[in-house]
Amino acid sequence: MNKIWIYQADRILSQRESGQVLERIKPFISSWTAHGSALAADGYIKHDLFLVFEVNEEQAGVTGCSIDKSVHFVKSLEQEFGVSFFDRLKIAYRDAEHVIQLVDRSVFEELIKSGTVHSQTIVFNNILTHASELESNWEIPFQDSWHSKVF
Repeated sequence: MNKIWIYQADRILSQRESGQVLERIKPFISSWTAHGSALAADGYIKHDLFLVFEVNEEQAGVTGCSIDKSVHFVKSLEQEFGVSFFDRLKIAYRDAEHVIQLVDRSVFEELIKSGTVHSQTIVFNNILTHASELESNWEIPFQDSWHSKVF
């Protein structure tokens, strides 16, 4: 089973930046280990907004130290690109034209009140932990998400 971590940027990256981040990810992934064992891992950018790490835990399990290494790596990306991947105050959703929007929580709350964001608005469920959930449970209607319980 493949475990995933989804990091959402606090702004949409340019295609050039996404490519540069991807260039940095490849060497990190190839050297990422847990207790000296190489992890069967992948890292990629989705929608110029999300950094996703995926590890096949059947080959080698992730440890606290390997997670710390990935967090340290992501923090180095933040410094290099002037972006935050740990800002939990931004909400990503798809607007009526299915374009991804990224707004502050307070703006998102106003969009709900105005009816712009409603029960069928697609939001991103970044708390997934298994790659098998990406296809069916990452982009989901607001009414089915954790967002609906918070807002």
